[in-house]
Amino acid sequence: MAKFAPAALESYIFSRTGAENDKLLVGSGYAEDAAAIDPGDRPLVVNTDPISFAADRIGTLGVAIASNDVAACGGTPEWLVSTIFVPSPDLDVLDDITAQLDAEATRLGITIVGGHTETVPELPRPMLSLTCLGSTDRYVPTGGAEPGDVVILTKGAGIEATAILATDFRESLRETGVEAAMLDRGEAFFEAVSVLPEATVLAPVATSMHDPTEGGVLNGLVECACASDVRIALDATDVPVREPTRRLCAAVGVDPLRVFGSGSLLATVPADRAESTLEALAAEDIDATAIATVESAAGEPGVIVEGERYTGGVDDDLYALWE
Repeated sequence: MAKFAPAALESYIFSRTGAENDKLLVGSGYAEDAAAIDPGDRPLVVNTDPISFAADRIGTLGVAIASNDVAACGGTPEWLVSTIFVPSPDLDVLDDITAQLDAEATRLGITIVGGHTETVPELPRPMLSLTCLGSTDRYVPTGGAEPGDVVILTKGAGIEATAILATDFRESLRETGVEAAMLDRGEAFFEAVSVLPEATVLAPVATSMHDPTEGGVLNGLVECACASDVRIALDATDVPVREPTRRLCAAVGVDPLRVFGSGSLLATVPADRAESTLEALAAEDIDATAIATVESAAGEPGVIVEGERYTGGVDDDLYALWE
């Protein structure tokens, strides 16, 4: 799987959005996590996201991923609409998925208000499509980074991928010699996939925020840089990678910076507020690191890592493991 290139999205998606409406504050745009609508009171942030892998905890991840995009725009996730497709009318599978949806939504304070459920025999595995809505006082875009801003990453790279590897690929990882205790530590990363706590701290000060999903932290940075028309020079060694992530990724031969990154939040903040922002995150027991500084694009927006420039989508290394 791979995302469409920005030019294709512009031609076939962003330019075809139906009737104009003056209540739309922020609509479709490259790398933007959610739209914003003015219903007459506080702006409403709306996001939709599919998930078709991570079969073992698809409901848990689905809620976290959909709500993360609302939080990454400065919103408070409040309502969720869930569409569930399963390959067969297996009630045990449906029971597992809906129990996970219920538990994670309850944990995050989100109400599931409706949706749709059906069987699709052609599917190789369950698939969800979740729409999350929440209100905000200040919408924070992906494309708001300014030259001189400091790039902050919370937690570390590959949080979501670590949890997936520790569950969906547990047996194969055991065969490579990864200890059960390390896999248990990786599975515990499911509890860290939500970014609601750090988004609450960062939203009042951030010039941009972005939830790195497919393609991991590297792709998230590319999307932020290109949406903001800036350049980010990254030293990969400055990106924090937790031990379970490093061990599990090494065991299957994937790059921690190029695998599902939900659970970390990318934000840019003015340089004179970076130190106080990191202190505010630490006060909430949230790990965070300044990993780069935003530079002027000079006509070439993107991310530079070890001399290589990235200006388009970065494929996620994890997809090959399901082939």
